[in-house]
Amino acid sequence: MTENARAAVVSADGTVIAFSAWGRGEPLIIIDGATAYPAINPLDEEIGRLLGDEFRTYAYDRRGRGESTDTAPYAVSREIEDLAALITVAGAPATVFGWSSGAVLALDAAAAGLPISRLVLFEPPFVVDGSRPPLPADYVRRLDAAVADGRPGDAAELFLTAAAGLPAEAVEGIRQSDFWPVMEAVAPTIAYDGRIIGTTMSRAPLPRDRWAAVSAPTLVLHGTGTFPFIVTAAHALTELLPTATLRAVEGEQHSAPADVLAAALRDFAYTR
Repeated sequence: MTENARAAVVSADGTVIAFSAWGRGEPLIIIDGATAYPAINPLDEEIGRLLGDEFRTYAYDRRGRGESTDTAPYAVSREIEDLAALITVAGAPATVFGWSSGAVLALDAAAAGLPISRLVLFEPPFVVDGSRPPLPADYVRRLDAAVADGRPGDAAELFLTAAAGLPAEAVEGIRQSDFWPVMEAVAPTIAYDGRIIGTTMSRAPLPRDRWAAVSAPTLVLHGTGTFPFIVTAAHALTELLPTATLRAVEGEQHSAPADVLAAALRDFAYTR
């Protein structure tokens, strides 16, 4: 594959998973969080280019997003199979970097035994304290109902308010923007991340058995100006995983500059 190659791999259930790749080194796979995919998350490519001398970085459209297809019924295990197919292309074992709920999928994949050499997790959105409301218990059901009723915008709005924590007036502004059709297009996949999240945004302690099988060295990252609940969550996950270390990185809210993230990935995951 050439620099900035665009290609696809077929997952176990026949779903076509599209991806881009940059660089020539060790395999590194990026998993985006809810609603995101490489075409709308420029940080994926920026990170890949910054790490081009050390890593061959892969960023893919999770099923149902961008150029990837989808196959019903959904199961978290199918997303793990998607990642397994990509690791086969990239070469095993691979370092896996997950954004937000993509970090939770990365954890599940490692627990399922995929050949992952290192995990880098940026701000998994767990809610384990009282600094913000928990995710509604009927969140996934309401998402499914909105999509089934032909109301993808309502599903997107529910995600932005209940999960992302935006005020309703801010969402109304987003509804009027050129970005809204993109949100509606990926709305059917928002419930996928809701299923991956499970009960981890309920204010309850993190489940001790869910990731007990994770043995890969793990770096948990959070931005220095992020939401307080994210910082608490990062500490809770680091305490839960024996192989985890915690690092605060420069950046506001639920993001960080590509150069800072690339440096963290290089320092932690590159085999010299």
